[in-house]
Amino acid sequence: MDQIKTGELIRSLRIKNKLTQKQLAEQINVSDKAVSKWETGKGCPDISLLTELAEVFQVDLQAILKGEINQLSLIHI
Repeated sequence: MDQIKTGELIRSLRIKNKLTQKQLAEQINVSDKAVSKWETGKGCPDISLLTELAEVFQVDLQAILKGEINQLSLIHI
């Protein structure tokens, strides 16, 4: 996992979903400072949070791990 690419993806998905860092943090039970660290590439989400992030953003877990989305990464509900 490239923490910079993953952080950039988390940031872009958060903005696309019109969430603040605090709102995202509350949804997955972390601090907004943790979200900020991920988005700036200064850390990565704990492995236990990856599934929750994928669910919040409605993308495949692999997209979070790779830090990029393709059409197959999108989960259609």
